[in-house]
Amino acid sequence: MHEVDPAYMGLGLPGTISTAEWREQERKRLIPARQGIPTRERSTKTDAIVTALDKLLPDIRGETVSLYWPFRGEPDLRGWMKTLIARGADCALPVVLAKATPLGFRSWRAGEELERGVWGIPIPAKGRDVQPTIVIAPVVGFDESGYRLGYGGGYYDRTLAVLRPKPFVIGVGFEQQRMESIRPQWHDIAMDAIVTEERAPSPPLG
Repeated sequence: MHEVDPAYMGLGLPGTISTAEWREQERKRLIPARQGIPTRERSTKTDAIVTALDKLLPDIRGETVSLYWPFRGEPDLRGWMKTLIARGADCALPVVLAKATPLGFRSWRAGEELERGVWGIPIPAKGRDVQPTIVIAPVVGFDESGYRLGYGGGYYDRTLAVLRPKPFVIGVGFEQQRMESIRPQWHDIAMDAIVTEERAPSPPLG
């Protein structure tokens, strides 16, 4: 779901901006650029992301995979969700339960009832509460250390900090969203892998 960093005012030099302000400037740059990707190009890039995800997750039978409803130009993985279910996985969508709290997760598959959640993003209306073993998290930006810039609500970081056992977490986005650094803070949690149309990490051992 999507996050806001707490304000980090810090002790900077005169004229410098805080990390929170810098991140907000980056969001204002990265989100419109992503939304500006032409439809056909976005579809081609998303197909490449799906291929990379299949390589990273060759056997997902019995896993519970949390995905997301596409928002503001994010890669649309709803078609891939159907193939995951066909391959024996359960799928879920994240749900904001309350402001500044960890996310919940509800089971969902195509055709089941949805309702409007935060920012009008659809969420399962009657899904079972589940705990994912794999979390697919959309990124606004990412860096080579695996840190993810989100929308600013802090939801994913709060959630990953408390989920036990810890799920395997994959950040998903387009290569153009790569940043030199997101300027990680103490609360930021690195992804286990980042997947774009140009990068497919090796499957986890074991």
